Amino acid sequence: MKKLLASMTAILLLGALITVTAAPLPITTFQLDNGLTLVVSEDHSSPTVGVSIAYHVGFRLEPRGRTGFAHLFEHMMFEGTPNAPKGSFVKIIQGGGGSLNGSTRYDYTNYISTAPVSTLEPILWLEADRMRHLDFSKQNLDNQRNVVKEEIRVNVKNKPYGLFFWTDLAALAFDKWENAHDGYGSFVDLDKASIEDVKHFHQTYYAPNNAVLAVAGDVDPQQVYQTVKKYFGTIPAARIPSRPDVSEPLNQKERFREEQDEHASVPAIAIGWKMPGPDSPDYYPLAVLGELLMSGDASLLYQKLIKEKQTMLSISGGLGWPLGDPLTFDGPTLMVAFGLYKPNHEALEDVNSIQQVIDGIARKGVSTERLKAVQTKMVADYYKSIARNLQRADYLAITRLLHGNADLVNRYPALLEKVTPADIQRVAATYLTVNNRSWIDRKIASHQQEKQP
Repeated sequence: MKKLLASMTAILLLGALITVTAAPLPITTFQLDNGLTLVVSEDHSSPTVGVSIAYHVGFRLEPRGRTGFAHLFEHMMFEGTPNAPKGSFVKIIQGGGGSLNGSTRYDYTNYISTAPVSTLEPILWLEADRMRHLDFSKQNLDNQRNVVKEEIRVNVKNKPYGLFFWTDLAALAFDKWENAHDGYGSFVDLDKASIEDVKHFHQTYYAPNNAVLAVAGDVDPQQVYQTVKKYFGTIPAARIPSRPDVSEPLNQKERFREEQDEHASVPAIAIGWKMPGPDSPDYYPLAVLGELLMSGDASLLYQKLIKEKQTMLSISGGLGWPLGDPLTFDGPTLMVAFGLYKPNHEALEDVNSIQQVIDGIARKGVSTERLKAVQTKMVADYYKSIARNLQRADYLAITRLLHGNADLVNRYPALLEKVTPADIQRVAATYLTVNNRSWIDRKIASHQQEKQP
């Protein structure tokens, strides 16, 4: 039996040392006279196409007193235009066998679609049309305001844990309004939103010089460029406001809050350590550290808290979790650890156990073999993701928009693989400290405790 276990261990370590590689994606970049950037990745493996248009505006840039407005506006973008009534996107894209969606994040809002390549030109016309003008009616605004409110009721107010590991934790950890406020928004602020607010937001941020359009799939780059120029080329550029400085120093004193959950049956903790933005040389080592700590059953915190101590029921998190990954931020974020712990157990004990694991890394580091295994998994998962045209187009748009170079999509695996055990040890000691830690103990409400057996 010992020989069998030794053989299995050797095989696992050998697998961890295998380097995952892939040919670089072909990337062609164009710039229109009005400032719109077009990124095209040609791939003739299937007769399909992925399209993403990303605008450099998200939660951080929504107006004060209008929390949730960037997300509300995302919904408004599907309400039609004078040329393409409400439902046109769905009819044309889904009717052609495709799919579409939109999302709002801290630093961008994106609109994505995938379809047979024969639908590409109608998609580009639709995207250009709603960049140019929307149907700014009070009825549309009221409809989408109610849709967003219902989304908040379902996902926040009436759901166990209610995304506290995002909204409440950010409010506790960050000091600047741009980073700390609730991106979902309050009902009071949503009710204040007017048609004039919608028009101003569209005119200010939904301009060609504040966007990147990416197309990936069975296309010819020059033909795509000509089509994009045809539909987008006459849209005027706008004066984009300068972006505020959203950087923050690390916290110098631990922050804590206790909350009651009206819907949960077991308590939870959420811990956030303030992290630097992507310009920091520590950014990618921190991304790898997050995976080491919290990604899957083999992660250090899973093994410590769930397998060994058996005081927690789940653990998840990472850099930028749950709203993105290392490529999707243009400012500071949090390293988040979220988990459910057993009732009749003190949360502080688990928080201290988590810190002990981190402090152990800060003192002793991690083995080359363990680090390599995590890096290999991260790279393999990434390559699997960008094999799909839609995800590829989305990453191309976002990396060009936020980081100035779509080729980061090709360089990202190497940035992960170059992280060393010394890097991991350094960033654990620098950032994942008690003083830089903010955490919330989300206890079961008293009426829920009475239901416990």
